[in-house]
Amino acid sequence: TLYNRFVVNLQQTGCHLVVLAGNHDSVATLNESRDIMAFLNTTVVASAGHAPQILPRRDGTPGAVLCPIPFLRPRDIITSQAGLNGIEKQQHLLAAITDYYQQQYADACKLRGDQPLPIIATGHLTTVGASKSDAVRDIYIGTLDAFPAQNFPPADYIALGHIHRAQIIGGMEHVRYCGSPIPLSFDECGKSKYVHLVTFSNGKLESVENLNVPVTQPMAVLKGDLASITAQLEQWRDVSQEPPVWLDIEITTDEYLHDIQRKIQALTESLPVEVLLVRRSREQRERVLASQQRETLSELSVEEVFNRRLALEELDESQQQ
Repeated sequence: TLYNRFVVNLQQTGCHLVVLAGNHDSVATLNESRDIMAFLNTTVVASAGHAPQILPRRDGTPGAVLCPIPFLRPRDIITSQAGLNGIEKQQHLLAAITDYYQQQYADACKLRGDQPLPIIATGHLTTVGASKSDAVRDIYIGTLDAFPAQNFPPADYIALGHIHRAQIIGGMEHVRYCGSPIPLSFDECGKSKYVHLVTFSNGKLESVENLNVPVTQPMAVLKGDLASITAQLEQWRDVSQEPPVWLDIEITTDEYLHDIQRKIQALTESLPVEVLLVRRSREQRERVLASQQRETLSELSVEEVFNRRLALEELDESQQQ
């Protein structure tokens, strides 16, 4: 798999790899290969409960103390209490996450002792003020919207995951999301993707360098009416493109366009592009729904109701048939 190949290839560089589970990862699946990964200079942290550890330099001397905090599943850090309302459940979970971070930091300080080592903490959650993309989903459904940055302990660097866009949190240079290494939704097109190279000096943060991730799969979003989309597609005419560009086409016209999927297919069949999504704009869908709400079913035939409902869905031609 891609995961296994990545671990094997990175092991050849001599770097120590720490794999931390996110909210989409299976704890059982990650733990299946954990012992084998340990022989490849890789530490797998699939769930809460792992103590802070020393990260060695290449020469084997201590380099930093890591608080390896993955996605914290509520069942791993809190005990369910009957009779709590929504706000009380939110406060209960927030306090549990905060306590977990504070305890990890306290244990890291003990492990560090008098050594001038930086303490690095990780996390997989949404923080207050973080800018999300369409592909990001809420983690703690119905209980916790976001974690306040001021609740983090005073670690020297806090590396966060879950949000796909690289960003600094709360104006604090040491609290960052590096973002996903590839776009995970079309609204991330055009955004640079990179990983962070963090440098410490005398146990303190010195610099954070952005290392750009090369684009291996070009993506683009086209918006407009059918004439505008046709004109925009011309940029790939007589262009050699490998792999083909993935397209998200958003139709903004108010007109009802019959068989739009077939028309788009005809426009793109000779171009080095692959259309993954054809949809009406959100504003257009809302206007169509609003106009339909003023009509009654007695004014429409069964076929008209079905066709209008079908037009609101993001379906390819085979699904529509």
